[in-house]
Amino acid sequence: MDGIERGQLSVMPIHAVTEVYGEAGLRMLFEIESEAFPDQERATMLRAERVASRLHAGDKRVREPYVNHLLRVALRIIRHYQVRDAEVIVAALLHDAVEDHPRDLADLAGDAERAAGERNAALTMLARAFTPRVANLIASVTNPDYDPGRDRGEQYREHVVESLEVDPWARVIKLSDFTDNGVGIIHTTGPKVRKASAKYAPLVPQLRDFALRDDTPLSAEVKAHIVGQLDLAAERFRAILG
Repeated sequence: MDGIERGQLSVMPIHAVTEVYGEAGLRMLFEIESEAFPDQERATMLRAERVASRLHAGDKRVREPYVNHLLRVALRIIRHYQVRDAEVIVAALLHDAVEDHPRDLADLAGDAERAAGERNAALTMLARAFTPRVANLIASVTNPDYDPGRDRGEQYREHVVESLEVDPWARVIKLSDFTDNGVGIIHTTGPKVRKASAKYAPLVPQLRDFALRDDTPLSAEVKAHIVGQLDLAAERFRAILG
């Protein structure tokens, strides 16, 4: 990337890379962080980043490309959570793929696979392209098809609690995802700010509990960092909701 040194980028906070260099900076930072992994795992991670970029190429998140969110979720897991499990990083990059683009993935499947449903076919393709564990992690953090007769926020929170109860590594992905959405709520504009805050705020206590559980595969120092980020998000939700 013109005008920036790799050494400078590698020590910048993730949010600063976003503000100053945007998508290109986040991509380069991910490439730098991926160098800590064995060559084969690094190649798989970079391939997952390319797949995520293609799937979400036309998507926006407020005023930025949606892929920025995916990159930050993965980068936070590597840099701040100190995770060196490549399958978790791949799932983090693709954690919204089935929810947002099931048809794009399902179109690559055969007739028999598509007969099982679009989302199931999409997960089958991700299992084939990467590993079954990657697909299972993505399934755990993929929101369900909502019942139109019930409150969506309530259904979202029920799903999060149920899926994270049984999948400790999915907690790691969801905690990073929630941090990016929650702490980053100040970058959201319009009526969506209150709607998102009302959706996320009731989940903070449960996520704090998940973060601190003994079977959540993170160090005590990392867990304390995550709790601090959740508390910051809670403060912002309270300020927005009054």
